[in-house]
Amino acid sequence: MKPEIEKVDITEKGRNADGETIAVDRRLFVQLLAFGGVKDTAVLIRALEDNHIQGALYADINDPQGVALVTFSEDPDYFVSDMRTFYNQPPFSELTPKPEYTMLGRTYSLGYEADLEETLIHRPTRRILDPALAWVVYYPLRRAGSFEQLSAQEQRVVLMEHGGIGMAYGRAGLGHDLRLACHGLDKNDNDFVVGLIGPQLAPLSMIVQRMRKTKQTSLHLERLGPFFIGKVAWQSKMETGDGRLSQNARSPISNLKSLEIPNS
Repeated sequence: MKPEIEKVDITEKGRNADGETIAVDRRLFVQLLAFGGVKDTAVLIRALEDNHIQGALYADINDPQGVALVTFSEDPDYFVSDMRTFYNQPPFSELTPKPEYTMLGRTYSLGYEADLEETLIHRPTRRILDPALAWVVYYPLRRAGSFEQLSAQEQRVVLMEHGGIGMAYGRAGLGHDLRLACHGLDKNDNDFVVGLIGPQLAPLSMIVQRMRKTKQTSLHLERLGPFFIGKVAWQSKMETGDGRLSQNARSPISNLKSLEIPNS
């Protein structure tokens, strides 16, 4: 008897109002790259705007000359074509890369979402570009093998406890999360990238503190970090009124321009 061949399905799953499974083959890739040696963020901002980059630039609270740039696209080719060209021209080519903070992940569904495009594309974009959400804490994490040994029901209980904290802070307008899977995308073999985004920094720190006591963090995580903590120095603008991605975010940018970084 021949073994059954596994059927591969790479779509993201959700569930509509009638309880029927829905699926889409779309997701957003999000990348954070950090740099040092920045003396004038205005030069970086001009380059970002001149090249119509979609994303956000953050000032590193722990490095007076540090920044991080978060960009996103549905097409991962964007990062090795347009963004690669952009980073290899002044002013970013004159900066010092900080690869220990590099993070790359993809949005994913949990299986119950009724609006998958909202979950996978539009909501993450709005959170990155929302001018009211000025502070960010980004970090990778790896789950311990003990979590994978739990039953599906036990995993749901653990995740509900963890997620309940995030939902409470979100309802209060104090913090929102950006959940990204990075399996096979992270040089340190992490499983997820988490972005905590909010109007103030203290509540984001408190979210991390509260989650230390959950079963997932205290019993089923192998490692966390490093943490990038920053405040918005610049954000691109949403180009449509409904939070939908603009064409610039979906398509390769063209006519890349560069700006020389001053010597002083």
